[in-house]
Amino acid sequence: MRLTRRHFLKNASAAAIALGGLRSLQLQAQVYAQDPVYGIDKVGQLMADPAGILNLPRHFSYKVIARTGDRMSDGLFTPSAMDGMAAFPMPGDASKCLLVRNHELDSMGEEVNAFGGNKDLARKLVGNKAYDHFGDLPVNGGTSTLVYSHRSQQIERSHLSLVGTARNCAGGATPWGSWLTCEETLVGKAHGYGREHGYIFEVPAQAKGLVEAIPLKDMGRFVHEAAAVDSTNGIIYLSEDYERGLFYRFIPKTPGVLREGGRLQALMMRDWKHANTRNWPEDDKDKNARKVAMRQRFECEWIDLEDVTSPEGDLSSRGEAKGAAIFARGEGLAFALRDDKTREILFAATGGGPLKIGQVWRYQPSQYEGTAREDEQPGVMELLYETHNRAIMESCDNLAVAPWGDLIICQDSYSDTPDTVNYLRGLTPDGKIYTLAMNAHPEQGEFCGASFSPDGRTLFVNIQRPGFTLAITGPWANLRNQAQGIDKRG
Repeated sequence: MRLTRRHFLKNASAAAIALGGLRSLQLQAQVYAQDPVYGIDKVGQLMADPAGILNLPRHFSYKVIARTGDRMSDGLFTPSAMDGMAAFPMPGDASKCLLVRNHELDSMGEEVNAFGGNKDLARKLVGNKAYDHFGDLPVNGGTSTLVYSHRSQQIERSHLSLVGTARNCAGGATPWGSWLTCEETLVGKAHGYGREHGYIFEVPAQAKGLVEAIPLKDMGRFVHEAAAVDSTNGIIYLSEDYERGLFYRFIPKTPGVLREGGRLQALMMRDWKHANTRNWPEDDKDKNARKVAMRQRFECEWIDLEDVTSPEGDLSSRGEAKGAAIFARGEGLAFALRDDKTREILFAATGGGPLKIGQVWRYQPSQYEGTAREDEQPGVMELLYETHNRAIMESCDNLAVAPWGDLIICQDSYSDTPDTVNYLRGLTPDGKIYTLAMNAHPEQGEFCGASFSPDGRTLFVNIQRPGFTLAITGPWANLRNQAQGIDKRG
């Protein structure tokens, strides 16, 4: 995600979006109809939202369940810059679920924080639980936790659950019921902070208050974006939001007990050392760059990394020097376990491709992933999708796997062109795109934090600015059937 955010569109553009962006949709439908690779126009027209927040397919609806600045149950304010998020089951009560939500804040801006600038409130309610302070206040980043009732479609309880961290961007849910929240920054003492940042922190979803902020240092210090856990073995895959970012995996000493530490590695293409996968035109003179075609596959190896707390902030460059592949700004990550027991780790490279507007990669782990037998059947990396048309996909970011197996993609486009619109897209396993929702709000904040409820009936998502958490419901089975029929209808 970009550090500089656009807060407004031109008035004329804002008005058009508020009315539903119908002309934009019509123009895009013409584009899609001419391109046999895509099926957006075949999965249904979006309906204009009279409230000017979210356009959805017919028979779908949404509810705003939280807003930036709302008072939470603990007396604090809902922080701004909502970002990555995950839904978890509520033990013993299937009528409710838990949401853990990131806030991509540091202490350099004028964003809404949990304390409203009130030092006494911060001291009273935070105590010594903050990871770091900037001046007299805890660093603004962290997480909040919400208890959501499916019956009332309302938040029953909410509280700050982690504080004192910086730029908590995306992250990932664990099979053991916690949220891994990732710092997308390397700020530290040299920038006026009390401690170094760039770590992952773990937040149990059932925590009823602030958790102790303990950095998981063996998982590396770099510009973290997201995490995805292979539920079959506990290995964790990590993305890096950097133009020469690596793709990492963390093999814990004890699966599910991350504080015990483990081994951090970076992916390397077996027959293409130092691979530059970005497909950027200006990389044509880079001897390590090749044109990667969609659906092209590469066998992989993994390189051990040293000195992973990286005081100099050079972990990725040291990994690249050892032969690791580089990707153009790794963003969202998602783990999928298919019906045939095939495992996939999908991740977005938001700056990949010749237009620098996005790629989606798919890593299929070895049957012997992370063991001494891995070389017998190496994991495979594949370029699943690359966008060459801004009207179809631009700046893919947070990812989630739908209950029916498709990838849900949050779009994070902050172009200053008047017709910029952010979408939620669906991507089928064979690379076909369709639309789930369109941001109709004038500020055109990014979609982030998409996550389905444990029962699969509700899709939660954030619109980062002005700051909404939404619950979307509707006939998901119909949408699934339409998406699966894209290929059959041509």
